[in-house]
Amino acid sequence: MSSKDPQYTDVLIVGAGLSGIDAAYRIRERNPQLRYTIVEQRERIGGTWDLFRYPGVRSDSDIFTLSFPFRPWRKTRTIAEGDEIREYLEDTAREFGIDKNIRFGIRVESADFDTTTDLWTVVGRSGDEERVFTARFLYVCSGYYRYDEGYLPDFPGLENFTGQVVHPQFWPEDLDYKGKKVVVIGSGATAVTLIPSMADDVEKITMLQRSPTYMMALPESDIMTKAMLKLLPPTLAHKLLRIRNALGTFAFYLYCRLFPKLSRKTLRGIAKVMLPSDFPVDTHFKPSYAPWDQRLCVIPDGDLYTAISKGKADVVTDTIDHVAKNGIVLASGQKLDADIIVTATGLQLVAFGGASISVDGVEFKPGDKYAYRGYMLNDVPNMAWSVGYTNASWTLRVDLTSQAVAKLLAYMGERGYTHAYPTANGAQMPHHALMELSSGYVQRAEGALPKASDRNPWLVRHNLVLDAIDARRYDLTEAMVFGTVAKTENVATTPKSENVAKSGDTEALAG
Repeated sequence: MSSKDPQYTDVLIVGAGLSGIDAAYRIRERNPQLRYTIVEQRERIGGTWDLFRYPGVRSDSDIFTLSFPFRPWRKTRTIAEGDEIREYLEDTAREFGIDKNIRFGIRVESADFDTTTDLWTVVGRSGDEERVFTARFLYVCSGYYRYDEGYLPDFPGLENFTGQVVHPQFWPEDLDYKGKKVVVIGSGATAVTLIPSMADDVEKITMLQRSPTYMMALPESDIMTKAMLKLLPPTLAHKLLRIRNALGTFAFYLYCRLFPKLSRKTLRGIAKVMLPSDFPVDTHFKPSYAPWDQRLCVIPDGDLYTAISKGKADVVTDTIDHVAKNGIVLASGQKLDADIIVTATGLQLVAFGGASISVDGVEFKPGDKYAYRGYMLNDVPNMAWSVGYTNASWTLRVDLTSQAVAKLLAYMGERGYTHAYPTANGAQMPHHALMELSSGYVQRAEGALPKASDRNPWLVRHNLVLDAIDARRYDLTEAMVFGTVAKTENVATTPKSENVAKSGDTEALAG
């Protein structure tokens, strides 16, 4: 897999966030002979952690599982701030030489796989300039939501509001909210981060929610974490903390799913203890759905509850009738005065960063495809897509995916294969959503993302324990097709071995 063409690369990785940095490390670790290039539409490393810059932005998973297993996190706080995470990613990329392979400011618009050459042609744009890359393998690590557009419901009268309207995804650097009245619409992870972070500086801040969300108060740091980091070698401490936190989070998830009534009482009990005795907990923090039908919001040291208890923040559960020039009028008739409205109303999900993907010039829709082991698509050669867990740290899953991709590339290289793709051989399979959540942003994305089925290898589990076990023993050839093409004038395949198929031959191994 080499070429004199400077735009050629063995593996093209799209995105320089958590997933992309992890992908580059794992591919080079297993396949040091392969060249890779990362294209990133932003001007800095970080992805999500470069995009979101609102006050208090932080991880909603513990940092020891969100960070990489191959580079220890050395700080003691369990929940890390956004700028710390971005700095960690930048340092990781620099330490392993990944930063030298990143091309910034390039937004991928389309990718087409040519079955006569087994090559991807990827077209991107950098300002007014078109950038074209060819690659043997395409690895999309751009997540699953739109960077250029957040979700904004139709609020009647919003155009009449004379104050500022801000979406957290596009937070103005010069926004002055000191002494102002702020209404934050929403009750997800962004809202519960913003409110305690802004509470001390504003005149009044209100979280306006249509319906309650489950909150999980966790300590920002703990004695065991501090002791392990102090007494053990960094790599060992990081590994043990990663395992402990991953299993602890998963155990609580199982507790919530297996015992929904009991877990409701647990979460309600925490809220009752941390909020004033006369606070209407059941009005504002008792959702109608079961725990983990939607993601739980982590509040470090219960900071949201603390802000409410101190009178720094307020919660209103109601629906919006209309927006007036100086506030929001609710369906109940109550009016919330506001100088600033923050629309923490969610994300827009999109597959492959919104790029159009085609094979031999025929474009396909993501929703028409099944996800193979959660990271490849049926009948799409030499392409992987990295997405994380919805019920655990993002990195726990994308690292398994990157190792699986690296393993596949090694298998192809050892046997001289130039293409590989999963196939269901035309079988009709039942399907369901890729993400098992009832959250609005997931429901709005129906049909926009690849689908899953109820049988292996098309079953997409959100189960880190079973996935970790499966990663050690699954059959790489299950439901896979491998084959080769002849060498081209400009692009050479990997060195041939005795087992390589002849030009045009295909090995179909359907599971």
